[in-house]
Amino acid sequence: MFRNQYDTDVTTWSPAGRLFQVEYAMEAVKQGSAAIGLRSKSHVVLACVNKANSELSSYQKKIFKVDDHIGVAIAGLTADGRVLSKYLRSECINHSFTYESPLPVGRLVVQLADKAQVCTQRSWKRPYGVGLLVGGLDESGAHLYYNCPSGNYFEYQAFAIGSRSQAAKTYMERKFGSFMNSSREDLIKDALFAIKETLQGEKLKSSICTLAVVGVGEPFHILDQKTVQGLIDSFEIAEEEGPASESGAEPDQAGADQGAGAEPGVAPMDI
Repeated sequence: MFRNQYDTDVTTWSPAGRLFQVEYAMEAVKQGSAAIGLRSKSHVVLACVNKANSELSSYQKKIFKVDDHIGVAIAGLTADGRVLSKYLRSECINHSFTYESPLPVGRLVVQLADKAQVCTQRSWKRPYGVGLLVGGLDESGAHLYYNCPSGNYFEYQAFAIGSRSQAAKTYMERKFGSFMNSSREDLIKDALFAIKETLQGEKLKSSICTLAVVGVGEPFHILDQKTVQGLIDSFEIAEEEGPASESGAEPDQAGADQGAGAEPGVAPMDI
């Protein structure tokens, strides 16, 4: 994992043209607990897995409200995620105070990417070890973006980051054709099934997942555990009554391949 003299500084290039500290930050995102996002024409749903360090401790928050029309889900170093969500909140407040209108989602994402990029070309800084799924609603519709520690950003119809996220991606790739016209309830259902794919056989409960929604006429809010558990119970009953799930060995195998190397060595930092 260590690259000798080429990984001691974020501004030092390797002979192959790589910045290893940036790659290490992206690896921290892969080892964090899974977070997913889906969007339709009118709604965005964010979901994440809550992973506590021990049975005696509570879990760290992974979904943050930025403004009434924007929220973020994180995977990676939680402390870095809190700092960046505070920055996003501050930018939204400043824009609202100055222009008396909500900050467009795309503009906020660009500002966040610029802030992350600066950390890749300053020797006295380090890249943020967190990936953010930014979901929001503005005049142009619903949006879902992924911000990478490298400073890159991408817009998605649906995306998953974190440990064993490949299993959720495989599920969403099979279903994404219908997402654009999905109702709020169908989008939440697909989000819960995608989270379930990342658990590798563990039973899905409201205590190990968090769900948030933003949409037309619905400000960004995090659903309480009782509501989430009710949704899980209703979807499981519908699944039992309907045909067997199509998820075969491929998603599980893909998730196992990604998660196998990540899980054992995560202990020192809460990610």
